[in-house]
Amino acid sequence: MQIKRANWNPKEKNIAVERFLSRPAFKEAAEVAAQEVLAEIQSRGDAAVCVYAKAFDGVKLRPQTLRVPDDMFVSARQKVDPAFRRATRTAYRRIMRFAKAGKKKDWSISTDHGGRLGEKFVPYDRVGVYIPGGVAPLASSALMTATLALAAGVPEIVACTPCDSQGNVDPYVLYALQVAGATEVYRVGGIQAIGMMAYGTKRVPKVQKIVGPGGAYVTAAKRQVYGHVALDLVAGPSEIAVLADETADPMHVAMDLLSQAEHGTGDEKALLVTPTVELVPAVEQALHDALAVLKRRALIEKVAARGGILLVTVPDLDSGIALCNRFAPEHLELMVRSPRRVLRGIRSAGAVFMGPWTPESAGDFVAGPSHVLPTGGAAQMFSGLTVDDFLRRTSTVAFSRKDLAETLHVIEAFGRVEGLDAHALAGRIRFEPLRKD
Repeated sequence: MQIKRANWNPKEKNIAVERFLSRPAFKEAAEVAAQEVLAEIQSRGDAAVCVYAKAFDGVKLRPQTLRVPDDMFVSARQKVDPAFRRATRTAYRRIMRFAKAGKKKDWSISTDHGGRLGEKFVPYDRVGVYIPGGVAPLASSALMTATLALAAGVPEIVACTPCDSQGNVDPYVLYALQVAGATEVYRVGGIQAIGMMAYGTKRVPKVQKIVGPGGAYVTAAKRQVYGHVALDLVAGPSEIAVLADETADPMHVAMDLLSQAEHGTGDEKALLVTPTVELVPAVEQALHDALAVLKRRALIEKVAARGGILLVTVPDLDSGIALCNRFAPEHLELMVRSPRRVLRGIRSAGAVFMGPWTPESAGDFVAGPSHVLPTGGAAQMFSGLTVDDFLRRTSTVAFSRKDLAETLHVIEAFGRVEGLDAHALAGRIRFEPLRKD
């Protein structure tokens, strides 16, 4: 495995670093494919979903078999081992606790004259969660999406996840979806799943919002159905940056980098940033040592061959912070002597993991916050999935007579300037009759 190195400072442009940082959130081929498939689903509904399930996943489904039947859930519970059942329950409790703690509550303030201003939060009626299943059955993604919807109070939680060529869905994913509170599960993946949830079909009523991670084709499909449904964020191939100093253990750094490189698309990114020159060769050796014992060695080597693993030396920690902010990674680990001090300078990251005892994998599976996070530099614009993504915010206004009297001149001034007579009169009419002259 060939690992690339680079030196970087904020005052000089480094081609290798710039190439690594450049990662478009959308792929043109995926955009074209998504447009074609979505148009067919919008026009032909269930029939088109089945056609593309056969074309892309090699499974022959009929409209009446799109939904996962009850007996498949029973079978899944029997197949899942006790250790995983315990792990799932533990993760569910921690995710639910975090979601409930962060859930926004209705609030209001008084006006100067006895009125009230505030906000209320209402859960969506029906949401869709997408659970990838290509290279790996992401049972954890079921918990990291549906659990939040359940915590928000969403009554209808629709899940879509791919099945195999025989129509079977991974039992661990099904079990996790049950625990997380999914009310409907469909064995449909890819673009066709997004289209089915966004537009609705005869068999599957449309949802109001779609959340969840996915590859380039799912991401392209989500982008194109925006407006038909609400969306969460851009969540594509996994990525990690580790900002480390001399206190970091090279093997810990190496394994954390590999934990994201092993996801399997080939487009993952793993970046080490350090002012400690001696750490780079030590981490590089640790990467080779660790790779020898991993099952997904071929997938990781594919990432490395595409330049997806980079070890960068910087002049100091402040420069390292600047580079990490430019990268805007999905996951950022601070393996430094004073992580909380460094945290103050971090402005763009999906999630931050601090200290030697916080591997990113804890965030993937059990810490509490959702692991559905922005990728491809989108952390500069988006935040990770939270319980509030499943709530609709409504502002509330209750003026008293004195409130309206005090602000009437403002309403009339803007109504005059903007040429909106009815706006101004809607306020004035409450104090004096309409004059027709």
